[in-house]
Amino acid sequence: MSAKSSADPRNPRAAALQVLLTVLRDQRSLDAAIEAHEAALPEARDRALCRALAYGVLRHHRRLGALRDQLLRSPLRRRDQDVALTVELGLLQLLDMEVAPHAAVSETVTLARQTGKPWAGRLVNALLRRFQREQAQCLAAVDSDPAVRHSVPDWLAGCLRADWPADWESLLARQNCRAPMTLRVNRRRARPDQVAAQLAAQGSAAAGQPGAPDALVLEQPLAIGQLPGFAEGAVSVQDVAAQFAAPLLAAQDGDRVLDACAAPGGKAAHILEQADVSLLALDRDASRLEAVGATLERLGLKADCEAADAADVGAWWDGRAFDRILLDAPCSGTGVIRRHPDIKWLRRADDIARLQAGQKRLLAALWPLLAPGGRLVYATCSILAAENEAVVAAFMADRADAHAVMPDLPVGRAVGYGRQILTGDSAVDGFYYACLEKR
Repeated sequence: MSAKSSADPRNPRAAALQVLLTVLRDQRSLDAAIEAHEAALPEARDRALCRALAYGVLRHHRRLGALRDQLLRSPLRRRDQDVALTVELGLLQLLDMEVAPHAAVSETVTLARQTGKPWAGRLVNALLRRFQREQAQCLAAVDSDPAVRHSVPDWLAGCLRADWPADWESLLARQNCRAPMTLRVNRRRARPDQVAAQLAAQGSAAAGQPGAPDALVLEQPLAIGQLPGFAEGAVSVQDVAAQFAAPLLAAQDGDRVLDACAAPGGKAAHILEQADVSLLALDRDASRLEAVGATLERLGLKADCEAADAADVGAWWDGRAFDRILLDAPCSGTGVIRRHPDIKWLRRADDIARLQAGQKRLLAALWPLLAPGGRLVYATCSILAAENEAVVAAFMADRADAHAVMPDLPVGRAVGYGRQILTGDSAVDGFYYACLEKR
């Protein structure tokens, strides 16, 4: 909003607009933006509405923008991004939310008037009312292009079409669906059937997932405070696809284990829940490493945590080999867009080559640290071949002492050395896994 804005920060629509500006104008993450702006909303229902609006616009940003531009006689100026996003908020409510049309228009016009731009209210009112009259024609005009219809930048649509020619359009659609909430039960403190019974007693249904014995998928999401045993360390929130990492690593009691890029700590915790190992958790971001320590403390687990760049081996390694290494490499995050729709607008095409270079650097640096007979699991939450199979194939071409074992998973598809899970396969996030053993 402009400096003259008189918007009430306690209004959920005004807060949602500020979240969107923080993401799209200031290029900050959606999580950080929500944390910064929803604190002013005292009511839980207002915070929920703010989140629904912000997530909805970011999921459908390109389509909503195309509809807005279809309605305008001339494009809005860059400095009027607040007004442009206000229109998108109104269109979202008319298209995709259970808001009465008259309320959607009225509340959005009120928000536009608070931008400090006298013309904004009149413009927004005219555009939304025209859309109500001409909705079918407007949608037909913008929906012929799959990248616009499913709201992804052209570069990402092109990558997905090249990598997954038979799946790319359905994949784009699945990226805009809401992801289920999944729990991981800490087997040291509870059993899945016990937690499921506790959930049922409070009216919440949960189901297990094939191949993920510690997982419970909730029928409806719950606030953290409503999860039975969360504060006591009985459960954590973690998607099923991420829960495959620890079983694939297959650490045994007494093993020395490295989690090379550990934050926020879910996979490290799962490893420790499954076996009595000596675990070193690294992350180059000291502030994110604090989250790892907090997670382990809540779950009653212990590990050595060190802030370091895993690829800079000389700065942290003590010379003792590891029996198991988990390399959950920094990546584009394109497999978790349905949970983090801001990824579509914060990533750029040239990020992929930079990320791939870092992934190759990490893999090459960590392999010498693996003991003979040991296993390294390479993982990403990406669905781009450049970050996954291309990285592992390049590594394997130079390593006579490396042997790839195809991950045994109930979802996904074999792609050379590893297994690729696409977003929405059996309702799980997009992930890639490769298991490399040292001869």
